Amino acid sequence: MSSDLSEPTFLAAQIPPPVQSCTPSLPGFTCGLDATLRVIAGKWKPLILYFVAQGGPTRYGELRRAVRDVSDKMLIQQLKELEADGLVKRTDYKEVPPRVDYSLTPLGHSLAEALVPLCSWGTEHMADVSRVFAERETWNTKGR
Repeated sequence: MSSDLSEPTFLAAQIPPPVQSCTPSLPGFTCGLDATLRVIAGKWKPLILYFVAQGGPTRYGELRRAVRDVSDKMLIQQLKELEADGLVKRTDYKEVPPRVDYSLTPLGHSLAEALVPLCSWGTEHMADVSRVFAERETWNTKGR
């Protein structure tokens, strides 16, 4: 077999997978990925974590503007779940007018750091993802 560049190479067979094996270690979770996905499940939680991680304590109104298209009810629900999961800390200053800040806990910071590669992937492949979604929408509209 020559090393001609025109021949296909199967790098996937040569490079070990970048993730650890997913074996159950705690009851209730299939693997670490399962635990992570349960914590960030939902459309809005990763975005909320991303925006809270950007600049320290974040006011509710700032999050409402940053996380586009989320309803007030859903944003409040997701923030409560993130707080209950120990990822976000809610600070109520008991002032008039009311002032509440949200910040990441140490556990939330570690998860936000883990989201950085996903954000990078999305940025790198945004054009491809947009094209795929547009094609899917066209396909769905045609009634297939």
